[in-house]
Amino acid sequence: MLYREAGDFKTSYRDDSQTFPIKLERWGYYAVVAVAFGIVPFVINDYWASAVLVPFLIYAIAALGLNILTGYAGQVSLGTGGFMAVGAYSVYKLMTAFPDVSLLIHVVLAGIITAIVGVLFGLPSLRIKGFYLAVATLAAQFFLVWLFNKVPWFYNYSASGQITAPTRTFMDHAISGPAATAPAKYLVCLVFAFLLAWMARNLTRGSIGRRWMAIRDMDIAAEIIGVNPLRAKLSAFAVSSFFIGIAGALLFAVYLGAAEVGEAFGINKSFLVLFMIIIGGLGSIFGSFAGAAFLVLLPVLLKNLLVGNLGWPTDLAAHIELMIVGALIVTFLIVEPHGLARLWSLTKEKLRLWPFPH
Repeated sequence: MLYREAGDFKTSYRDDSQTFPIKLERWGYYAVVAVAFGIVPFVINDYWASAVLVPFLIYAIAALGLNILTGYAGQVSLGTGGFMAVGAYSVYKLMTAFPDVSLLIHVVLAGIITAIVGVLFGLPSLRIKGFYLAVATLAAQFFLVWLFNKVPWFYNYSASGQITAPTRTFMDHAISGPAATAPAKYLVCLVFAFLLAWMARNLTRGSIGRRWMAIRDMDIAAEIIGVNPLRAKLSAFAVSSFFIGIAGALLFAVYLGAAEVGEAFGINKSFLVLFMIIIGGLGSIFGSFAGAAFLVLLPVLLKNLLVGNLGWPTDLAAHIELMIVGALIVTFLIVEPHGLARLWSLTKEKLRLWPFPH
């Protein structure tokens, strides 16, 4: 009976348009934030950091970026892995060229560099859309991977062609390299995920977000009513690439520590993030986090169940995992195209009316 609008009075337009209009939702949000910042860093261990929480936060940032471009602006992209590689190699070059500058600044700069690259590859969206734009961004994926693989300057002429993150500290705590601890890596990723989610929520609720959604729904009608397609589409590519670049920088510097572009940022990475927003829900901030949590937790649960408890071979468990993910994607596309975000919304509507059937 707590999840009700009765008695939750709104006395201003600001209160009426807030993200969590019901008091219980606000309390739940504050509780989650308090636990994430105040409790988890003190109890987290290396397994939970490396297997669940850190990859979840990084992929949630990447899913937010792709959801801005595809879910809100309607521009299909298959180049997420390539843009993550831009962020990773940018932060690597910055870390090695300016070792005295904080890694956090390098990560933001890597996101800005990726935004510039994203705008360049987003220029074809002014003339093409749909399947043809997807092919153009797929070409960007292959071109960027080839570039970072073939030009030795990007990996500092390393004989192996691999990039390795040096140790960097923040407030005397190592946040990258082999000396980085699980709480430090978790907190860095959590701060970026929290700030970028807040930024995405405000952008999509403002005039920029309304322009993106107008272009998504019908670009010709949007242009007639005064929306500039050039500015709207390129701003979506810039913001999306900024998010994805930060995700790539964190994936390399904080999580992996070492990477080779073909393995870490191949086409599989692009499809993985795309599946996250499909399962989570297009055009939803919550859906980005839900999809990332689902596709990060599912392999861990299946591995523990099939390999740890049932004793199945690892390769068989990996194939079963791919089959389950594929079946779920098809199911969501048929049964609920709006994904987990829509299911969560329906659940809340049912709770608000319970116990009345209508």
